[in-house]
Amino acid sequence: MHPTGHIEVLEVTEPGSDVLTADAFRAAFRSHPAGVAVVTADPGGDPIAMTVSSLTSISASPPLMAFSASAQSSSTAALRRATSVVVHLLNAEQLWLAQLGATTGVDRFQDPTKWRRLPTGEPVFPDGGTWIRGEVVHRVEAGNAVIHVVKAIETNSSAESSSDASGVGPLVYHNRSWHVLSDASMI
Repeated sequence: MHPTGHIEVLEVTEPGSDVLTADAFRAAFRSHPAGVAVVTADPGGDPIAMTVSSLTSISASPPLMAFSASAQSSSTAALRRATSVVVHLLNAEQLWLAQLGATTGVDRFQDPTKWRRLPTGEPVFPDGGTWIRGEVVHRVEAGNAVIHVVKAIETNSSAESSSDASGVGPLVYHNRSWHVLSDASMI
């Protein structure tokens, strides 16, 4: 809202269209904070890792979650072939992992001390906080993205590993920068 109390519309649609422009849509979502996660998978060949802020819980019974991956991402082709993934739910201490998964053109698995494979074969970052391993049960092509629906199978989560127990707040992405939630942010 504009300081005068009037609603200010910056950009609505492309001329002659009823569709919001991509730039206007991105600008609107910059003001919407999102949790940060890193998704890892290995459909055969080289493991992949990517940072996502689109993770959402869909259902507790059965336990389903979803995330989207840009069709332009170098990891999306491998994700399309993956039958399982590991989703790391990050707190502020795992900012290094969020940055690693978001950096283009780096070998995210170069340092063998930072990751290992689960007995089922998926790559996992043990210092990446709480993770959930799941089976990809559905994919939806949506615009320039692919939505992955994942049925949760196992987690390393426990009361001791949660952000609340550790005192370290969750990592949040807002307006193109990283933030941490804390008791000071509570209203």
